[in-house]
Amino acid sequence: MGTHTLTWAEVDPSRHPFKLDEDAATTLTGLVAPLLPSAEAAEEHRGRSLDPVSEFLVDRYGRWACGWNWSIGEGDTDGGIVGTWCCTAHSVTTAEETAPLVVAGLLEWRDWLEDLAERFAALAPPSHSTEATADPWHWERACTRLVTVVADRTQAESGWYGHCEQVLGWFLAYNGIEEKRAGEIAGSAIGGRFGSWISPDATVVDAVSSKFARVMGETA
Repeated sequence: MGTHTLTWAEVDPSRHPFKLDEDAATTLTGLVAPLLPSAEAAEEHRGRSLDPVSEFLVDRYGRWACGWNWSIGEGDTDGGIVGTWCCTAHSVTTAEETAPLVVAGLLEWRDWLEDLAERFAALAPPSHSTEATADPWHWERACTRLVTVVADRTQAESGWYGHCEQVLGWFLAYNGIEEKRAGEIAGSAIGGRFGSWISPDATVVDAVSSKFARVMGETA
């Protein structure tokens, strides 16, 4: 149930309505608690011990929910944005203490997806444009801003560039590019220029953004 394979169609908030008020969050916390492993089992089996929790959330809300524990840095999966959850070894204690962290992680992940949707709308080329007619400046600006915000939210820690590539692909999919091609364009633009534990400097971001716009132009 890998987060790195999530497509925009699977995480797009407009396609997957979600609302969790205080009462619903309390109910969800109670439903999650019995699914949690003991601290001993979590230590022995690591991330796999949380599969029942992820499967429950996905069945209930959709595949987007599997990102609830995609934590910053070297967590259960490298390179996420969730700060509430650290990793199985450190975050799993008692069910009473751990279940609220699961719900908080889910909410943090959902907030991020909704934030991205708003950013995509703001950064998209004018409505009368298509990928073939849009000024390359629109793609370059969008890439620069998205790389910057992903680096910030992931704190540019271990494997952050994987989610950065994913977000760029999501942006293109939002704008009508086929998902597989969108991922190829994003991967080509980044081209191994980013590294773990290194926040990209302006020169590197400019180079990636320029390549992103150029490849979009070639696609058109």
